[in-house]
Amino acid sequence: MSGVKLYGSPMSTCTARVLLCLEEVGAEYELVPVSTLTGEQKSPAHLARNPFGQIPALEDGDLVLFESRAISRYVLRKYQASGADLLKEENFAESALVDVWLEAEAQQYNPAIQPIIFQFFVVPRRFGVSPDQAIIDSSLEKLKKVLEVYEVRLSKSKYLAGDFFSLADLSHFPYTKYFMATPYASVFESYPHVKAWWDDITSRPAFKKVAASMHGS
Repeated sequence: MSGVKLYGSPMSTCTARVLLCLEEVGAEYELVPVSTLTGEQKSPAHLARNPFGQIPALEDGDLVLFESRAISRYVLRKYQASGADLLKEENFAESALVDVWLEAEAQQYNPAIQPIIFQFFVVPRRFGVSPDQAIIDSSLEKLKKVLEVYEVRLSKSKYLAGDFFSLADLSHFPYTKYFMATPYASVFESYPHVKAWWDDITSRPAFKKVAASMHGS
């Protein structure tokens, strides 16, 4: 089976999400670098792959996909025979819970943690100005409220969707990895079940490999 092509950057959180899926299923793939620093994502060639001018994009023969969560689902479905069942689609209840916590990641967790990463890493490097501490502080308060919900959930099950590792857990990795490289990482210590969950999922070989490629953090 020929490999797929993933267009993006390993430092990109959305690209890293897809890379994790590819590594978890042991897929053959090629990472084609697309530099957002030079604006390459807005080039005609890349716009043909992702009309929104963002990364990543995936090519599998004639099929071209964008949006990292959609690409992730495609990868996990295509390579399900590898033995890595991260969607649980043969069980309606388990699959529904994976979807619930994927939505929680996208709609609750991500909006709280993303501004912290943007202010701490991107603003100084790309714009040459100091982070807006008010935005960071406000986002930290939002993140703590989300982590309170996660703490309750993870006190009842080993992983977010149940006692099985899934895409719902995996999808939290990229932004959290960067968050753990900020001075605010100690926030997780106040949520022992969340911290144990994080330590668990980051011990996976795929996570270690992708984390190593997310240099520059």
